[in-house]
Amino acid sequence: MAIVKEEPVEVPRLPSSSLSLPPILIDLCSSDSDSDGSDDEEARAYLKQVIRQEEEKERARRIRVSSDGAEEAEAKRRRVEADGVGGSVGVGFLAPLPLPSTPARAPGLAVESREDASVSGSGNSVLTTISGGCKQFWKAGDYEGAPGGGDWNTTSSVGMDHVRVHPKFLHSNATSHKWVLGAFAELLDNALDEVCNGATYVNIDTIPNKKDGSQMLLVEDNGGGMDPDKMRQCMSLGYSAKSKIANTIGQYGNGFKTSTMRLGADVIVFSRCRGKDGKRPTQSIGLLSYTFLTMTGKEDIVVPMLDYERGMGDWRKLMRSTKSDWDRNVETIVHWSPFSTEEDLLRQFNLMTDHGTRVIIYNLWEDDQGQLELDFEADKHDIQIRGVNRDEKNIQMATQYPNSRHFLTYRHSLRSYASILYLKLPAGFRIILRGKDVEHHNIINDMIHPEEVTYRPQPSADGVPRDSNMCAVVTIGFVKDAVYHIDVQGFNVYHKNRLIKPFWRLWNACGSDGRGVIGLLEANFVEPAHDKQGFERTTVLSRLENRLVHMQKQYWSNNCQLIGYAQRRGKKLLQSEEGDFHLRKSSQQKARGTSYGVPSSGRRPDKLEGSPRTLNRKYVNGHVFNGGVSSKMNNGTTPPSKNGMESLSTMPCSSSSDDTDATNIRPNGSSQKPESAYSTHFTNESCTIDQLNEENRLLLERLQEPKDKIISELQKELESEREKNRSLQAQIDEVEEKIEAMNKEQESLIDIFSEERERRDAEEERLRKQLEEASNLVLELNEKMARLVRK
Repeated sequence: MAIVKEEPVEVPRLPSSSLSLPPILIDLCSSDSDSDGSDDEEARAYLKQVIRQEEEKERARRIRVSSDGAEEAEAKRRRVEADGVGGSVGVGFLAPLPLPSTPARAPGLAVESREDASVSGSGNSVLTTISGGCKQFWKAGDYEGAPGGGDWNTTSSVGMDHVRVHPKFLHSNATSHKWVLGAFAELLDNALDEVCNGATYVNIDTIPNKKDGSQMLLVEDNGGGMDPDKMRQCMSLGYSAKSKIANTIGQYGNGFKTSTMRLGADVIVFSRCRGKDGKRPTQSIGLLSYTFLTMTGKEDIVVPMLDYERGMGDWRKLMRSTKSDWDRNVETIVHWSPFSTEEDLLRQFNLMTDHGTRVIIYNLWEDDQGQLELDFEADKHDIQIRGVNRDEKNIQMATQYPNSRHFLTYRHSLRSYASILYLKLPAGFRIILRGKDVEHHNIINDMIHPEEVTYRPQPSADGVPRDSNMCAVVTIGFVKDAVYHIDVQGFNVYHKNRLIKPFWRLWNACGSDGRGVIGLLEANFVEPAHDKQGFERTTVLSRLENRLVHMQKQYWSNNCQLIGYAQRRGKKLLQSEEGDFHLRKSSQQKARGTSYGVPSSGRRPDKLEGSPRTLNRKYVNGHVFNGGVSSKMNNGTTPPSKNGMESLSTMPCSSSSDDTDATNIRPNGSSQKPESAYSTHFTNESCTIDQLNEENRLLLERLQEPKDKIISELQKELESEREKNRSLQAQIDEVEEKIEAMNKEQESLIDIFSEERERRDAEEERLRKQLEEASNLVLELNEKMARLVRK
């Protein structure tokens, strides 16, 4: 049996934080050490009953005292007027003073009286008042709570000290979402996680508030729903069971609270759950209302809830406490929600199937101009953001350049952002926005000249797991509208199928460099931040950033000429390429037993520092292979080596040896070498000494391999090159035949035109003679006619 401390007469004056909380209300400040035993429940129920009786006695005493005081004051006034003094001081001078709106009581009782007054008032007037009249999100956190700051010595746990969660924490916690559409993404994540429980859709729409006519947000799905325990876990701060479940996005247990409080001041949740493991079906209602907490001066976050259980064909109340506590929860939810009666609340379940969740967010936040942050009028099938995120110029460009539409509109359009939010959608799952399905989009479909680069983070002590299968396939290419030279670029970085960084711009080059290059990758080896709109700053992320910048620079320098820019080939790189062979030859002759082209000291000749790309070539029988592209050397010779041939490492170079991660480039999404056999790619970054030493080691290992194996590999490569040459020669012969046939056809056409011209000239000469003869005949006839007239 738990020991309950007996209180003296001061018991009724305990703060309301411990007096007014019925057991069925969730007090989010409760510690995990609260006892759930029957003895503790009986003790708490007995204590609450005593406190309730003392409160009723206190109210009756105050009413009696106030009435007695009024009668005494009235009698005194009559005596004074009878003595003739009333005329000099004025009528009503000694009338009893009006009672203050908030009686001077202990802080806890003052809060309780404010709550009672607010519950008894009109619902419409209260719903329009948020935190002292402020309806802007970034100003709604100016809430200090009840006068006096509350009694922080009070504990709701039985003899246990614990920290308390102030309602202002709801607002400060929601400020993690600096972008409103990020809050929508959290709600979509919760619905997508319900696919494993049978969810086939999530619907986002707007519905009217029947109490004040305002707009409300509706987010519903047909997932497994939540039983009473899961509903309380959902309303609690920091609790998440999804972090232990595979293929789910949620992990921090905070997304629902931050997202709903970022969109509006209040949210009410309806959830219906099918019976599992022998349990009966249940349906629950929970209210998380910032308006309720601030207007009643709460010092703790209180969440009223109602639970129902399906019995013999109908739903019955599932009470966790007394009938009076249940009625008080109903009264609180009805007063502070958009619904007028308990029947209206239960009617929401008729709009659902036998399982699912229905979230209604109301009292939506406004901007500085007094308009809603969310724009429901610009597009009847979309939800957009007002303000700086909305750029009219980008909207006009989106209609002109449809392949860049998502880059130009995702910042203000929920439909555009939701279409790229997930790398893949489960089969049969639909995202419905205001009555119209959101079409899933992959930005790879917007690319031209795509390439795939496999990035493998190096295992280290920085948190990267030592998993050989851990890698990220980066697809990089030009957006199809890049030929118009619009400033579109960035990488869409996903984490576990969820978009974290949309169009992440890493290379801010002067001028037009990098313009039009977009990419996509799924990086599961970096951890997302709290709001899932960025990544935690770690060494692993820094390496990934450097590698993505390197990829973009290399891709741009190799392919920018394909979209109308000048080819990036500097004079120093060309000179370095020409002198590279001679430097390697002299180095091989002087430093016997060392890597080809690299001195034994491990230092690279100065001439090589300007052209790191020259290390990424393979020499085979007079051909220079550069990343899979070959070109015949000018002198037609093969660089010397120990075995008469050489194959150099194709490991890319970066600015630091610690940041060297393996990459494997596959143009056009395949492992084949590009067919352009006469282009050489360059890069502007230099290799470090450590990388050169690593290349030396790899070359030595390669040279120590059996000669026959090397020769066979080189012969295969040579044969493949010959096949390519034969195919190209066949194409050239075919083109020459076509040209010859076209020349013959052209000559025949010329002959035909010549004949036609001669025929036309002869006909013209004949007609000219006939015209001349006719003219002479007319003159003769005129002369004869004149002679006849004279006669």
